[in-house]
Amino acid sequence: MNIADKYEAVIGLEVHAQLQTNSKLFCGDSIAFGAAPNTHVSPITLGHPGTLPKTNKKAVEYAIKMGLACNCEIEKDNYFARKNYFYPDLPKGYQISQHTTPICKGGFVTIKVNGTEKNIQLNRIHLEEDAGKSIHDIYDDYSCIDLNRAGTPLIEIVTEPCLQSSEEAFQYVTELRRLVRWLHICDGNMEEGSLRCDANVSIRLKGEKKLGVKVEVKNLNSIRNIKKAIDVEIERMIVVVEQGGTITQQTRSFDASNDSTFSIRDKEEANDYRYFADPDLAPFHLTDSFIQNIQSSLPSLPQQLAKKYQREYGLSEYDASQLCDEKYTSDYFQSIIPFTQHYKAIANWIVGPIRNYLNENNSSFEEINLTPQTFAELIKLVEDGKVSFSVASSRILPVLMKENKSPIRIAEELNLLQVSDNNQIEIWVNEVIAKMPDKVIEYKKGKKGLIGLFVGEVKKISKGKADPKVVTTLLEQKLNQL
Repeated sequence: MNIADKYEAVIGLEVHAQLQTNSKLFCGDSIAFGAAPNTHVSPITLGHPGTLPKTNKKAVEYAIKMGLACNCEIEKDNYFARKNYFYPDLPKGYQISQHTTPICKGGFVTIKVNGTEKNIQLNRIHLEEDAGKSIHDIYDDYSCIDLNRAGTPLIEIVTEPCLQSSEEAFQYVTELRRLVRWLHICDGNMEEGSLRCDANVSIRLKGEKKLGVKVEVKNLNSIRNIKKAIDVEIERMIVVVEQGGTITQQTRSFDASNDSTFSIRDKEEANDYRYFADPDLAPFHLTDSFIQNIQSSLPSLPQQLAKKYQREYGLSEYDASQLCDEKYTSDYFQSIIPFTQHYKAIANWIVGPIRNYLNENNSSFEEINLTPQTFAELIKLVEDGKVSFSVASSRILPVLMKENKSPIRIAEELNLLQVSDNNQIEIWVNEVIAKMPDKVIEYKKGKKGLIGLFVGEVKKISKGKADPKVVTTLLEQKLNQL
């Protein structure tokens, strides 16, 4: 028996998402990424005496949006608390967060692992301000502080200790990132730090009910690293226990260069933060109408839409999930539906050549200039057999993406319309059969799969203009008569 099979992991995740407001949580400073260091600051960000914070209403709305999307209970009576913990890059000397009244309580996020759905239970979603950034690798003797990020509004999404594997964690954070992007409340860019994850990991013997001592792995900046760090930490803990050691509650960091974790400090308890209500920020009450207005503004969520696409349009689970990967893709799909009933063809085009074209040209469905009507005309061109899918995607689509022309006009100008004339196609078929006598013999001996080779050769000499259905029929007739 593998030693690791004796144990099970218990994992809880804390995900911080920077909210895409224009200004910080408690002042009007910009939160735009990429500005020169310490330019998005003011006396409030700098914690000058006598300055007073004011709550950003849009940040509150965004937090409620996420809570409603995650099936949370919205806490109507709220206040902010001071979290007294030394942040070298928060000039006030404390962080403004929420403690006993998180804006969203409970809830769950549904994921799918190995074909099975599981609800990942949430403990809370609360609002807080971000810290600044300390940079240690510019000078040997000094650290550099950039306060542009200090005060940026965050939501912290905290699960219960209910995840059991790194794969579940991977799928959960993937789904969270899709949700925050879908709602347009966070860009989900982990490389820029706008979505960050801390993983609380513990192990226990299988069958044991009591939770083991947890270790927090901080600031994981990619979904792949979240998965790796959890696996590495589980393995490390098992080795420690098997060798007779004791797990220490501590905070660790993940080194992606060698796939290892290392200790940063012993973990603080909640009472070490000495929370108390911020005296400079008045408590706030959320009315039913305020919450209802936000609820009414929510778009259909991706998992709901994916099931609708399977149910109403007969799409596969894969196609539906690809269309719902991001909201702009789904919106584009829905914009085409009024113009054609070839739903599978729409999905094939969007998931295949159109997405590839956009990726290659550093563009997105948000910026696409191919109108739904023109898209439907392109699909009809292929479905009517006037051009092949291959020719339409490789020759016509690139022109459509740049010029406002009809697909049929482009096909005519480029001389791409398929030939369905049996006499002309028969000439091409005879030519191919004549130049491949050895393959004809193999076909006659039972290698029927060679028909694809013959069709491909006809396609080549006809420059893609021969109707493949007619070609296949004629080839089979002639080969079977030989």
